[in-house]
Amino acid sequence: MFKNILVSIDLGEAKAEEKAIRTAVELARFSGANLHVLTVVPDYGMSLVGGFFPKGHEKQAMEQANIALHEFTKAHVPADLRHRHIVGHGSIYREILHYAKVSKADLIVMLASKPGPEDYLLGPNAARVARHANVSVHVVR
Repeated sequence: MFKNILVSIDLGEAKAEEKAIRTAVELARFSGANLHVLTVVPDYGMSLVGGFFPKGHEKQAMEQANIALHEFTKAHVPADLRHRHIVGHGSIYREILHYAKVSKADLIVMLASKPGPEDYLLGPNAARVARHANVSVHVVR
């Protein structure tokens, strides 16, 4: 059914993301798919903002995210399931869409964030990914 499943994990909400990773693992097992586990370190958006952080801060954040992602997958992805770790940097929904293409994903799994009044049913990143993805998106509540 699926060959490559991309699951997006927000390490800042690791406890909530357990539902998404559980779903992705089950789908990967059922399909015999490769699992691509992605986390994204957001960029500053404006270079002016970046000036307030020490030099090398982004590199350090990427390294820490990589370590945290490996710890997360070690706890939640069975060792016998083919999977790889991806740490993106930039706009969250754009990175998800980018790595969906890079990994040749035929399914994206992601958790819906808690909606605010402006989001109604889907968080802004889940909504954007669902709207712009060229593959199916499984949104976990």
